[in-house]
Amino acid sequence: MTMVCEQLTKEKIKEIIAKRAAKEFKDGDVVTLGIGFPTAVANYIPENVDILLQSENGLLGVGKDAEIPNDKIINAGGGHVELVKGACFYDSQMAFTMMRGGHIDATVLGALQVDEDGSLANWMIPGKMIPGMGGAMDLVVGAKKVIVVMEHMAKDQIKIVDKCSLPLTAYKEVDLIITERCVFKVGVHGLILTEINPMFSVEDIKSTVTAKFTVSDNLKYMEI
Repeated sequence: MTMVCEQLTKEKIKEIIAKRAAKEFKDGDVVTLGIGFPTAVANYIPENVDILLQSENGLLGVGKDAEIPNDKIINAGGGHVELVKGACFYDSQMAFTMMRGGHIDATVLGALQVDEDGSLANWMIPGKMIPGMGGAMDLVVGAKKVIVVMEHMAKDQIKIVDKCSLPLTAYKEVDLIITERCVFKVGVHGLILTEINPMFSVEDIKSTVTAKFTVSDNLKYMEI
């Protein structure tokens, strides 16, 4: 498995995860992408799916990463982005009203840990300098669907765990976990493995998570 992991570059890992996450949306959805890794999802939205991407700094109608940077148009992570037709700007009060008021159909967030109950830790490592939680707690509670995207492991540290040991962002709010190795649905009775990267086996997944999970009867391969 080590050799397999070495074949997946950081760029390929990001591509696999972002492409898979982009398949979760349907026409008419309003979607918020968290800062960092999740913003890459915007580059893989299928052309036949019409959605609106919202950025928590006050922008509805986010497009792809800008090829020619415009310092006046940035997303919440400070990245330069394009606008889609009909885009609009508004203040933080309106942005958080949308997020807290149930107006976001789906949100895509990174994570430090996710556990088998769907609880999420993504804002703090004790003892490390941090900027604060940001809008993550508002998004995960307010959005109708919460999708976590992250590398399967970080520096050999397991990230899909039985119980989060880091400070929680939210309790039992995650609906879907997408890594470069697999996809887990968070069900009423715990995690369900629904998709797997063909480069890995179910045993590989079992050895790299501490969370208990069941394997779907309709387990299928991820597109890589």
